[in-house]
Amino acid sequence: MNVHFIAIGGSAMHNLALALHNKGYQVTGSDDVIFEPSKSRLQTKGLLPESFGWFPKKITTDLDAVVLGMHAKADNPELLEAQELGIKIYSYPEFLYEQSKNKTRVVIGGSHGKTTITSMILHVMEYHDRDVDYMVGAQLEGFDVMVKLTDDNDFIVLEGDEYLSSPIDRRPKFHLYKPNIALLSGIAWDHINVFPTYENYEEQFQIFVNSIVSGGSITYNEEDEAVKRVVEASVNPIRKLPYHTPEYTVEDGETLLETAEGPLPIEVFGKHNLNNLGGAKWICQHMGIDEDDFYEAISTFKGASKRLEKIAEGQNSIAFKDFAHSPSKVEATTKAVKEQFENRKLVACLELHTYSSLNAEFLKEYKGTLDAADVAVVFYSPHAVEIKKLDTVTEAQIASAFERDDLIIYTNPEDFKTFLFEQNFENTSLLLMSSGNYGGLDFDDVKSLIK
Repeated sequence: MNVHFIAIGGSAMHNLALALHNKGYQVTGSDDVIFEPSKSRLQTKGLLPESFGWFPKKITTDLDAVVLGMHAKADNPELLEAQELGIKIYSYPEFLYEQSKNKTRVVIGGSHGKTTITSMILHVMEYHDRDVDYMVGAQLEGFDVMVKLTDDNDFIVLEGDEYLSSPIDRRPKFHLYKPNIALLSGIAWDHINVFPTYENYEEQFQIFVNSIVSGGSITYNEEDEAVKRVVEASVNPIRKLPYHTPEYTVEDGETLLETAEGPLPIEVFGKHNLNNLGGAKWICQHMGIDEDDFYEAISTFKGASKRLEKIAEGQNSIAFKDFAHSPSKVEATTKAVKEQFENRKLVACLELHTYSSLNAEFLKEYKGTLDAADVAVVFYSPHAVEIKKLDTVTEAQIASAFERDDLIIYTNPEDFKTFLFEQNFENTSLLLMSSGNYGGLDFDDVKSLIK
């Protein structure tokens, strides 16, 4: 099969391109800019475009399909040429479904936790030499690629993102997978540039539950009221299987999971991660892994990339960085670190970096999210607000939204870095939460603070 990628350099797109190349497909692509690590990975396989830009001459009737990435615009010259020639155009999720329509599709959905749950499932399968196809939104330890496609495997595990499919397909990605086995971890308003009201956002999860094939199943987090409401209201003829956070204890900075065989030390921590583990266990059991085998494998799981990733540890201090940026993730991550190291001071630093987090109206969703921290810091760039063409966000608005009198706010990267490097991290946990880098902070430099 001859497939061309428009916007091949994206995180998801280049991984799909690599997966198809590994499967023996003829793959080409274009993009106007490609960053690392996508650039090197494509280059290694001979898939890096010779020149950056859009070239309609690459679109010919020899192509069997075009895969369109979100980075492209609706008036992309290559897209217009493909439409003119009548070539089949797929969004990323459409093409994944096309590749998996004869498999058992396991789809992990939710506003938070889906990358971690998907990663846990794949870790357990890999540990027990169970070969499955997959698509996950983070680089996993021991896995070369984030997408794997074969002709032979019975199962495919898909991380079900609720963001849009492509510039010309405004449906959320997870509406297109038609799961046989699904999981729903949580619902907390996000992506407000696409879903302007909470009701509109929640509706996407209702559609997801109703998209599960007849006779399939939904494993759902019964501790999340919105999830419970959405699942229980569905009239789709599917099995509804609730899960909850398993019992655990924390002793001297180590989390012990309660099992029938006694306390089991595990690498991940925090109530939200234990809740994720509870969901992953049931999905693995649906896929043929019994409980004892699940526990044996999960005890060696160190976490998904950028999720509570330990970057430095000293005798009585530790530093983590985390991708957390939405309110629910910020609150869960902050609480997790404080619970794990309850006798240490917690310095939690949040960068407001995404479209939603820099929206003045959405800011109130952050109320109380940093309350578990002893020292709470918020960094944001007024320049980023300008670039995203949003209304100006003031320090007063941020202070009011978080409802914390001692909140420290920085808008200048150098001022934030000076603050950080002047701190005494004796008996302290440092938590850096951002999908950016605080205006240019080198995380390797942070390691020198932890002794």
